[in-house]
Amino acid sequence: MTFRRGARLNPGQVRDLRGGGGGLAVGGGLGGIVLLVAVLLLGGNPSDVTNLLNNVTVGGGQQSDLEQECKTGEDANQREDCRIVGFVNSIQEFWSEGLSGYQPAPTTFFTGAVNTGCGQATSQVGPFYCPNDKQVYIDLGFFDELKSRFGAEGGPLAEGYVLAHEYGHHVQDLLGDLRNSGGTGANSGSVRTELQADCYAGVWANHAEETILEPITEQQVAQALDAASAVGDDRIQKETQGRIDREAWTHGSSEQRQQWFTTGWQSGDPNQCDTFNADL
Repeated sequence: MTFRRGARLNPGQVRDLRGGGGGLAVGGGLGGIVLLVAVLLLGGNPSDVTNLLNNVTVGGGQQSDLEQECKTGEDANQREDCRIVGFVNSIQEFWSEGLSGYQPAPTTFFTGAVNTGCGQATSQVGPFYCPNDKQVYIDLGFFDELKSRFGAEGGPLAEGYVLAHEYGHHVQDLLGDLRNSGGTGANSGSVRTELQADCYAGVWANHAEETILEPITEQQVAQALDAASAVGDDRIQKETQGRIDREAWTHGSSEQRQQWFTTGWQSGDPNQCDTFNADL
């Protein structure tokens, strides 16, 4: 995937706090990660998040060079952080034009740990959206973990999928749909919320070339689908616990996550993403 070389990037949509914190791993391995991500993404009480974290050192940030380094699509094609800036720009440009009343939301880059409106969080939780301060948070090291820990192939559109999924939660927040979230299990509100965010990510991908991106190839779509599969509840459970427990699902199976991204990708229509009334 490439950005148009002459496209102008807007680093102002990203807050760069990288290099400011150490942070310790959340207890419980991936099981703890899934629990914490569920609390963060689904608008849980910030005190609940804080109680799940122990001995976290929160970073204070560093001087960002994004304004100087991330100016054009060519920069996005050469640097990972500029590429993520470009994805943020593209995703927000799409929703700004496609959703009446859309309110831009910043993305925060951090390293190790960060203080958010949903409480303190470490990079162990993965990328997340905090509805309390309406921001997306990501430690860019997650993209290496997506390949090394979760076994995904990776690739630019896999990264774009991750960001677009989180902005899908922002769209849900603006529409009032996050209040439908909650619970665990294959048919829970939590799973339906996550699958809708996957579908919204696919909708963005369908329209991405209308923003600052070159046309998306089928190979790139396959990489995004591979990333969606890698973070399915069933796959994570099988690899970490050796068994699948549908009653503990919070995000949906690998097949479901691929299915709903594909629904968005093929239709390009957010109205086709009504996972709350669909048969899962």
